[in-house]
Amino acid sequence: MHRPAQQSTSHLLILCTCPDQATAQNIADQLVDQALAACVNILPGLTSVYQWQGKREIAQEHLLLIKTTDTAYPALEQAITELHPYELPEVIAVPIAQGLNGYLQWIEQQTVTKTN
Repeated sequence: MHRPAQQSTSHLLILCTCPDQATAQNIADQLVDQALAACVNILPGLTSVYQWQGKREIAQEHLLLIKTTDTAYPALEQAITELHPYELPEVIAVPIAQGLNGYLQWIEQQTVTKTN
């Protein structure tokens, strides 16, 4: 099977937890409005267990699944750190190895072209 040449733009899925719905919605709105993300899913009801400053914490959080590109990532990371109430917000980028070509192109249209 012939595969098309690899595109120069890498697509990313960013994971970011938020303390509540209002914070999650605000960050999602800002990222989409600023064309830093094509789409942000908000998943409520997440329980996080982690160590912070030597103490085990348990928190109810909302998870953001953010679809973007490597080109938009630096500005997206900066926006999240400015908008997020946590001292050290979770911002983890996972490469999207494969996906529906039309959807991946849509991510590029919503982000890369608007941030260049």
